[in-house]
Order: sequence, then C-alpha cells, then structure tokens
Amino acid sequence: MTKSIILLSGGLDSLVSLGLTRDLYNVEVALTFDYGQKSVKQEIEAASNLCKYYKLEHKVIKLDFLKAITHTSLCSDAEVPTGDELSDGVQSAKNVWVPNRNGLFLNIAGSFADSEDYDYIVIGANMEEAETFSDNSKEFIERINNLFEYSTQKHPKVLAPLLNFNKNDIVKQALEKSMPLEYVRSCYQGGAKHCGVCESCMRLKNALLYNNDERFIKELFLK
Repeated sequence: MTKSIILLSGGLDSLVSLGLTRDLYNVEVALTFDYGQKSVKQEIEAASNLCKYYKLEHKVIKLDFLKAITHTSLCSDAEVPTGDELSDGVQSAKNVWVPNRNGLFLNIAGSFADSEDYDYIVIGANMEEAETFSDNSKEFIERINNLFEYSTQKHPKVLAPLLNFNKNDIVKQALEKSMPLEYVRSCYQGGAKHCGVCESCMRLKNALLYNNDERFIKELFLK
C-alpha cells in the first residue's frame, strides 16, 4: 500500500498540499523543521494542530547548524522586508533566503523515506513562489527526483500538488474543501498573530481578499 510523508511548516501551502494528498497518497507522518527562524514556535504549534486535525504523526527536527549559517532576516536580528521593500522580488527573496532550505529538507525526508519505506514526499512548492524562489520550481522538483534515483534505494518521488497554482488558487482550494485555515501560520515574524506586512503575510492576505473571505483575515491578522 502506498504511503507518504509531508514537509509541514504549518503555512498555507503545506496545509493545502496535505488536504489534497492525505487520503489519495496515504500521508502518515509530517516533518517540521526548527532552524531558528523567528516564527519557529508558531510554526511548530500550527503544524502540531494540523497533525492533530488530520491524525498524523508529527516529528520536529532541529537544525541548529542551519541557523548558524543563515545570515538573512528569517534567522537573524535583521528586519524582515515589508512595504516598498517587497516591490523588488529578487532582492526581497535574498533577504529571506535560507541556504539550500528545500534541498536540505527534502534530503532529510528522503532519508526517512528510504529507511521507513515511504513512496512519496509531499511539499508545498507552488507556481507563485517559484517566480522568486527557485526551490519552488518544477525544474527543482524534477531534478531532486532524479537525485533520489541515485541517493536512495527506495527511490521516493517528490510530489508537489500546487506546482500549477498561485496563492488565489490555493486559498480557493482550502475554502472549497473546508480545510482548517484557522490553524495556518504563514508569517515570517514571531508575534501572536500574523503581522500582515511581510511578504508571506501579504501573499496570504491578498489571496483571502481575492476569494472574498473576511473571516480568516480577522481571525489570523493583526488589526
């Protein structure tokens, strides 16, 4: 019987990826990574709530070395880009880049898959973020699948169900399928609620507005 593992940050993309694949690909376990990011406590809580909701095993993996070598705003005292700073997508991406993050996360998941006989690894890579983050692209997914043909005996396949979706599409899926958006944590900051002004918040808020959903805007974001 097919079984799968998912990278679950607790954000919008990982929630919808889980909701779309849980039954079809028999997702059994979720991996959440603690690499010292500003929002780590909130991400772990969000992922834990989603795992309880979907009845998944949840593993939190600490990567202290990744924090030590990440010098951008996600893991340092530097300010996360907001407002006009987001107009330059390339520079904004550089300011929140974590070295080889998705490559590392998928290789760790690949080790679990190789050891525990998982057929698929689910990731929330999507078309919108692929425009500025190369490790969300179709080419990246294809190449890491080629890598697993050599680096594992199980040869798990990386599955990215949102590759052809933008954030508007992703939120639409969540709303139409009644996924628990109230548990989502997509903010780069470490506050009690989404800050509403970082890039990740803006993507989520704009998609909720596009889908005419005020309930979750009031529930998730600072006023």
